[in-house]
Order: sequence, then structure tokens, then C-alpha cells
Amino acid sequence: MSNKLTAWDRVVIARNPKRPTSLDYINEIFDEFLELHGDRNFKDDKAICCGLARIGNQNFTVIAEQKGRTTKENIVRNFGMPNPESYRKAIRFMKQADKFKRPIVTFVDTKGAYPGIGAEERGQGEAIAKSMFEMAKLSVPVIVVVIGEGSSGGALAIAVGNRVFMLENAIYSILSPEGFSSILWKDSSRVEEAAEKMKLTAKDLYDFKVIDKIIKEPPMEDTDFLKTVSKRIKKEILSSLKEMDGLTGEQIREERYKKFRNMGEFVKMN
Repeated sequence: MSNKLTAWDRVVIARNPKRPTSLDYINEIFDEFLELHGDRNFKDDKAICCGLARIGNQNFTVIAEQKGRTTKENIVRNFGMPNPESYRKAIRFMKQADKFKRPIVTFVDTKGAYPGIGAEERGQGEAIAKSMFEMAKLSVPVIVVVIGEGSSGGALAIAVGNRVFMLENAIYSILSPEGFSSILWKDSSRVEEAAEKMKLTAKDLYDFKVIDKIIKEPPMEDTDFLKTVSKRIKKEILSSLKEMDGLTGEQIREERYKKFRNMGEFVKMN
């Protein structure tokens, strides 16, 4: 993929409806995947899918933000924008993974948490904060892969990981370029300028030590795009597990804490 692409070019690519979704990658990477449902409190929100997966003899818990491909699918998936019950479902399976010592893999791809009145009434902010809090406490390895859009707290809620990877043309930011330009300049048309200033590309975030590695992508029109990228993600998942093999739960937790604690120090120095 060309290094001449602008930040806005990468935003457009990250939002391309033809990009593989989380479930596309899950079904390609794992030998088995069994989706589980419900937050045991309100309902099963389909913007996040959770389940048990396996690669060889290694079991995983998978938590993934899922967009639809057609309008009908997007309505079912709420356009990949989770309600609070999605985050509470994720918390339920995080705790289950911790209990049974299963590593967790999360796939991030959302414009942000759903901002509707109902979501706010059911505690959207609290659910996001609680999800981050519970992830920070986990004693099992957490591997995060940003595959498309990673926007706002809706993304960070499932991205507190020991290892955070990004696809080459994914984006990861505090909010959308449209929202940034509307707030900063009161002009939503300045999105291209906003994208550059937000430092939301994989290269920007790698330079800031927010992510651990950039996973290269072939051209989108490549017929083997999904297989190629899935193979690379799988390699990073297994490599990360090997790196953390032998660490105690406390060491895994402490490593994750230091990773996020040191991010702010690095950005402040630079």
C-alpha cells in the first residue's frame, strides 16, 4: 500500500463497506467459533459479538465490534455502534475468560458508541468506563486488533490490551474527523485537514507508541485480501501469546497497566 496516501485517504479506505468485517476475520483466523449472546440484564445487542474460539488446542474468548454489509444487516448491527448492553455483554465474557484462563482477542471497528437517548438512559458512559476498568484488571493476555474504524470511547472500551495491533489502513482516534472539525472550527467541511491534525493513522499511532505493530495490507482489490490479512493477524496473535507464555496473572496485568500508563508520558515528552 502506498505511503503517499493522506490521512483522509486512509479514513475513506477504513470506511469502505467492502472491507472485511470482524466476523469475516474471525471465521478465517480461528478453527472454530461459537457465538454466545446476551448481557443477562437487558438484551443481546448485535453491534458487538462475543464467543468462544479455537486455534489448534488453544482456546480463546473473542469480542468484536461488527458492522453489517447491506442496509438490512447494518440496521440489525446498529451500524456497528454498540449500546450499553453490548459492553455489558463484553464484560460478562471478559470475566468468564479470566475465570477459565482463556486469552482474549478483540476486534475494533466502530464509528463510536451509539449516542441515542435510550443508550444514555441505560448508562452508556458507565458501561464504557466499566468495560475499560474490567479489562485493566484481567489476569489473562488481551490482544487487540483495530481492523477499520476505531473511534472514541466506543473503540477504547474493548481496546485495553497487552498488545494492540492496527491494520495499515485502519484509523484510531478520539472521534471522527467530521466531529473534530465541527467542534474545533465549527465547520464540518474541513474533514481532510482534521484527519491530518488528529494523527489517526496506524503510522502516527505507532510513532506515538499507542499501538505495538502495523499489520500490512495488500490492495483492497486483491482477491486474496481476506486470507492474506487473516494470516498476518493470526501470526501476531500466536506470537503475542508465545511472548507472554510463562507470565503470571499479576505480571500480565502489570504489563498492561504500564503500557497504558507510559503512553501519556511518551506523548508529553514529544
